[in-house]
Amino acid sequence: MAFTFNTDEVFEIAERIEANGAEYYETAASSVSDARYGSLLKDLAKREREHLATFSSLRKELSSEERTSAVSDPDDESSAYLRALADSEVFYGKKTDFSSIRAILLGALDREKDSIVFYVGMKDLVPSVAGKAKIDGIIAEEKRHITALTAELRALKA
Repeated sequence: MAFTFNTDEVFEIAERIEANGAEYYETAASSVSDARYGSLLKDLAKREREHLATFSSLRKELSSEERTSAVSDPDDESSAYLRALADSEVFYGKKTDFSSIRAILLGALDREKDSIVFYVGMKDLVPSVAGKAKIDGIIAEEKRHITALTAELRALKA
């Protein structure tokens, strides 16, 4: 059975992805001994938490139409599917290498790219009337994460 997801469900999963990202960065921060990188990783975790708050706020502003699913989902299968994707594919389904700051940043960059792929895929499942423009906002946030991580990787090379 094919599902059409609504914007509320996409924002719910975005919140989960951001929470998972914050957890990744917090775990990474606790695994490094260098205070500078520990601080950097804690800052990235803080940014993830701020994005979580932003997405939560956006979700609260959705209209009733955007909260209404386009398909009947009496068993909550679509929401369960989205939660499972966020937990297993984007941040938890990958091997985590905390052996160096470079490995941590590369892992984070990979996860951020996967987040964008997830959001672009979900955007295709949401009817235009239900807020594709808001999903574009999520994608823009993740692109900013990639920009910041890439800058840090360049700084490591210098």
